Amino acid sequence: MIQIAVFSDVHGNLPALEVVLNDIERRGIKQKFCLGDLVDFAPWGNEVIALIDRYNIPCLLGNHDERIAFDLPVTPLSKHSEEETAARLAAIDHSKKNITDEHKAFLSALPFDLKLHYKIGKKNWNIQLVHSSLTSNDTYIYESEDDQVFSEMLNVSQSDVIVMGHTHISFRKKTDGKWAINAGSVGRSREENRLASYLILTMNEQHIIPEIIQLNYPLEKVARQIENSDIPDYYASFLRNEKGAII
Repeated sequence: MIQIAVFSDVHGNLPALEVVLNDIERRGIKQKFCLGDLVDFAPWGNEVIALIDRYNIPCLLGNHDERIAFDLPVTPLSKHSEEETAARLAAIDHSKKNITDEHKAFLSALPFDLKLHYKIGKKNWNIQLVHSSLTSNDTYIYESEDDQVFSEMLNVSQSDVIVMGHTHISFRKKTDGKWAINAGSVGRSREENRLASYLILTMNEQHIIPEIIQLNYPLEKVARQIENSDIPDYYASFLRNEKGAII
């Protein structure tokens, strides 16, 4: 049996990341992978990057990581309200000013995707890791998508499992005996419970078993720290679910 842990979308939330990493360690899982978006929205972007670097956790380039690493412009999204658009611009600007050059260089070197291959007995398992899709790190793919969407992703990637993040909403969906999975978000969940989420994949010669783990963390501490920083209070209210699950 082999177990791996996959997590995504930390978004500068160091307390949530520490809780997740401690839980992975407690379970004795040695292999950990991150699907990206280490920065923006909570005030520990540098500390999160440093922790991922220190533990040598393989990590993908999320869309927020890419924007900060390469100083890309922010495109307003029509689905966002005027209030959220203003908060988003301010939060990203905060990261651009506060993430160190060393950590921007770290982000700039992250790979776009990662393919894992495990051999257990006579069985070969292929695991495809992406931030959001095979061709973009900024595409929203939800559980409600037609099965064909996931079948095509699995076929193109020649994988038994594809794991993604980006939407901050976890799901597990089995299609033709294969799995499409969203690991959810460590630091900025859009699920109603706002818990820190990650994925455990357990593999043996016969099966892959995916389990979504959701954990409490000191959310109020994070919200207060946001309020004490230059990051808009909007994101403290978001964490407390005072504004609902805004996409």
